[in-house]
Amino acid sequence: MVDSPRLGLRRFSTRSQPRGCKPRHQFIGKPRPSSGFPAWAGPLYNPHTSMTPGTQAKYSDPASPDGSRDFSKPTATLGVVSYLNALPLYSTLIGRERVAIRAAVPAKLAALLASGGCDCAMLPVVDYFRRKNALEPVGDGCIASDGETLTVRVFSRVPPDKVTRLCVDGESHTSVILAQVIWRELYGRALELVPLPGDGTSPDETIRAVAASGAADDAPDSILLIGDKVIRQAPRGYGFEVDLGAAWKHLTGLPFVFAAWFGPRGRDHSALARLLGAARDAGVASAAQLAEAAAAKHGWPKAIAVEYLCHTLKYALTPAMREAMDRFEMLARREGLL
Repeated sequence: MVDSPRLGLRRFSTRSQPRGCKPRHQFIGKPRPSSGFPAWAGPLYNPHTSMTPGTQAKYSDPASPDGSRDFSKPTATLGVVSYLNALPLYSTLIGRERVAIRAAVPAKLAALLASGGCDCAMLPVVDYFRRKNALEPVGDGCIASDGETLTVRVFSRVPPDKVTRLCVDGESHTSVILAQVIWRELYGRALELVPLPGDGTSPDETIRAVAASGAADDAPDSILLIGDKVIRQAPRGYGFEVDLGAAWKHLTGLPFVFAAWFGPRGRDHSALARLLGAARDAGVASAAQLAEAAAAKHGWPKAIAVEYLCHTLKYALTPAMREAMDRFEMLARREGLL
């Protein structure tokens, strides 16, 4: 254990690690499978499954007896995160009349909402902070963790307090800012950020190349990854892992909110908020079944997917989570990151 005189906090070291960082062989919490687990695959028989990025599910409008469209019911187009973690928030709306669902990675949803491509989106909270004058929360649905999040991780070949350059996942906005806040607050280091190698057209192919080259001399020393790829494509050759949800908890004692529902400011979102709240409650109640049905498609072992959706993640904003959002925004603005 190494003390930080500047912050009065313990720095992580190779010998003694506080919560949030362990050497790979001393994984925090329940162990994530090593990169050698089988390539899980198979058909999904449950219709309530998530969607791959770029997918758009639209459903026929109800028609009046004369065959014309019936506009008496509102239509909602939702922008949703395409990862396993979002399933409980929207799965029960798949196939529902007058509801359209458009799935994308988190970093693309703000542009989708701004362009009018959806009425409401599951935005990274950083995108809300940047456009507060134009956006407002819709209901209390969110993707959050109270400690370890499992799928937002920095993989490093050097101890965390020695990291200076971080290769970042382009699918993330919130996690990139969170990593910078944590490194500045815990280690007094301003990270140099560089994009993951590759042309950016296929994130999975990019991560696969990095994962395969982890032991190579030219592999990045430290990588931030988010989402399902942390489970299905964890890079090899990295002896340290920092779970950013656990590190935030260690730093602040608070949970962390990664994403929540937001829509254009000034509109009446009350009916949509009720719809989303009911969908969330039903999804959380059936989270175990959703995890079992969708695990193979997302590359997760079933048991870990069930634990993740049922216990690791939280889906309803609490006062502590709202406090955490305010604290995160304050720290990010203080450091000039927003």
